[in-house]
Amino acid sequence: MKLEILAKTDGRNLQKTIISKIRDHINLKNLEPGDKLPSERMLSEKFGVTRSNVRDAIQKLEFYGLLESKPQSGTFVANIGVIAMNGMIDDILRLEEPGFKSLVETRILLELKTVRLAALRRTDEDLKTMKEALEAYNQKVIAGEDAVQEDLLFHLAIAKASRNSTMNNFMLLITPKIITNFEKYHVCDKNLANQGIEEHIAIYEAIKSQDPKLAKQKMKDHFNVLYQYCYNIKKSS
Repeated sequence: MKLEILAKTDGRNLQKTIISKIRDHINLKNLEPGDKLPSERMLSEKFGVTRSNVRDAIQKLEFYGLLESKPQSGTFVANIGVIAMNGMIDDILRLEEPGFKSLVETRILLELKTVRLAALRRTDEDLKTMKEALEAYNQKVIAGEDAVQEDLLFHLAIAKASRNSTMNNFMLLITPKIITNFEKYHVCDKNLANQGIEEHIAIYEAIKSQDPKLAKQKMKDHFNVLYQYCYNIKKSS
């Protein structure tokens, strides 16, 4: 476990170093919005790292809207001023890996919004996807098997049904970390998982009946127990 943590830390530090070097290159060359960066191969040789390392750093800067990659054309500085870009990169470099409690809090805030929107915007196809995820979750729980991934697939289906691409993207971004932490802390024990069946059904029925207020309340009820459970684990760990 310690080796794994060290490897992840080294990887984050390397990515931050590359991001810093990309920023320095942009400033040194006085690149402006729309100007093209050197290729991944050239940057990897310049920085003494692999192309995949450079690609990961570029993708992170793209995620925050600072760079823009165009197929068959290359990577370009996004339409943002140099002062703002440098300030945002400084903030990115100071970002820390989210803790377990912060992941849970973020998930709750997101899902109280997405479930309400899903109740207003869901389609029959969305309901079908949710139903399939529900049934997969129920089967795993009844069989006494781990159902963390099936649980999150149900919640991702709700996020998709919200028709808000930004919130959906955030859910997709934090889901792998949530799965890792849930398995690490053994969050979904048998009692909580069995209770989750009834709570998921209540959320589904509220979305199906297109009642946003009820859907939000049922999601809040669902997360009330989960948040307290996770918070107690965090305090005792």
